Amino acid sequence: MAEVSHERWANQLEYLLSCLGYAVGIGNIWRFPYLCYKNGGGAFLIPYFLTLFVCGIPLVYLETTLGQFSSAGCISVFNINPLFKGAGYAVVVLNIIAVTYFSAIMSYPLLYIYHSFSSPLPWQSCGNSWNTERCTEITGNSTFIASTGSLTTPEDEFFHVRLLQMSPSIYEIGGIVWPVFFCNFICWILVYLCICNGVKSVGKIVYFTVLFPYVVLFALFIRGVTLPGAAQGILYFILPDWSQLKNPKVWADAATQLFYSLGPGWGGLISMASFNKFHYNNLRSSVIIPIVNSGTSVWAGFVVFSVLGFAAERAGVPVGQVATAGPGLAFITYPAVVTLMPAPNFWAITFFVMLFFLGIDTMFVTIEAVIAGLLDEFPKLRPRRKILTLLTCLVLCCISIICNTKAGFHIIGLLDSHVAIACVPVVCAMELIAAVYTYGQDKLSIDVLFMTGRPLRCFWLILWRYILPVVLLVITIYSLRGASGLAGWCVALASVICIPIHALRTIYMSRGPIFDRIRENCRPNSNWGPSETDIRLRWNSFRDKKRHSVPLAIMNNEAYNL
Repeated sequence: MAEVSHERWANQLEYLLSCLGYAVGIGNIWRFPYLCYKNGGGAFLIPYFLTLFVCGIPLVYLETTLGQFSSAGCISVFNINPLFKGAGYAVVVLNIIAVTYFSAIMSYPLLYIYHSFSSPLPWQSCGNSWNTERCTEITGNSTFIASTGSLTTPEDEFFHVRLLQMSPSIYEIGGIVWPVFFCNFICWILVYLCICNGVKSVGKIVYFTVLFPYVVLFALFIRGVTLPGAAQGILYFILPDWSQLKNPKVWADAATQLFYSLGPGWGGLISMASFNKFHYNNLRSSVIIPIVNSGTSVWAGFVVFSVLGFAAERAGVPVGQVATAGPGLAFITYPAVVTLMPAPNFWAITFFVMLFFLGIDTMFVTIEAVIAGLLDEFPKLRPRRKILTLLTCLVLCCISIICNTKAGFHIIGLLDSHVAIACVPVVCAMELIAAVYTYGQDKLSIDVLFMTGRPLRCFWLILWRYILPVVLLVITIYSLRGASGLAGWCVALASVICIPIHALRTIYMSRGPIFDRIRENCRPNSNWGPSETDIRLRWNSFRDKKRHSVPLAIMNNEAYNL
């Protein structure tokens, strides 16, 4: 195998921040707090954190181990089992679909930032040209509006009528909404500038894009908890309803939320870990990243529900009546709340700037994962990295135009609810089968010992071999229940179809009896292993020596050969 030059992080803080930027996103703000409230408040944290330790951290550890050991992206990492390499291509397709609609979502905070410089805020009243006769400003009890479909709020009409110019259904595409398109184009320009030089530029950008949202979140937290009614809102968020723990749906929601929030199965963690120095202790960061991600979700819950408590007190309704999730929380409920606060323009700008940065680093790390995966699989493209990155961004920007139309929000809803439900759990299952079952836990243990100088504990092998397959099966079944309609199933299977197609192609291109072909392609190919020649030679020697002996590398430091 010819040695291929591979980029490295300047320091491990860059790696840690990049993974945090990838994992911590807008879902931490607009999905987790509502799920926690809906599923028993503080009681929901029990299944959530239990899932974190038995599922989330082990999956992150496995992916970062495979990526760091092989210095390979989401495609080439499956050199460990060529029959499953279609899972790598499925990840690329998954990310391409996801980032095309996600870029459209990221254009919304930019539009809100622009309009937040207007005084008064344009969604503050019904006296605008885009408002309909159904628009009603809420000054007191909002129970009537919440319980009927006859009236709307100015915030709702600003988002759906003014910004999105939303058509009645997904089948009425309409024209391009040009303000959304231009903001979408700006997002893609920023993404290209962030990743055009690979990890050299990504590693520097994340110092700001990851840390700045935490500064803003802290400011919003201080502002939120000092508002009247904040305590009542926070109580709604954390007050435990222990009876909910008997509900299987609560446990499924906890596992699903954690699973999709951390990002295993999307290729980003593998790609980011592939830029680590070979002997880096990835176990430490594999614990830190999920814990910080989950801690951010809980913290965001305090921020969101302190503000919702204030809104509920002003409207004279229970907190549950103003609590929402998803885009409705970010683009309707929160804008409505800031109009009731002192200095509404400042807090509107602050919130949407935070939302934008939370999303943009997820977006550029996702694209970097796609680019890195393609470069690792097709190394001849490396000298043309900037051109490949530019073409990728241009093509994806053009594809995303469909989400900038008047039916764009309907299309986003369809894609967001179906794109990952089949692919992500299946890819994670492929990783487990390839690493733990076909490659084997003994070889994997030797590789981890050589790479880190520390033995792989039985704890991890038990989780990978027995617990995680069950959890993944539950998540897959639970997620697929949400698929509906021909279009939904087509979206759900669009990426997964790469797995059987590539497997059949691999078997067809091999020689010999069918079962011999399958058996041979379930073994690592010649490209599997450390990418640097000197480390690879030491690995082969170390592996031969330790394969049938008690690991002693901790004692004599043979793994490092220092």
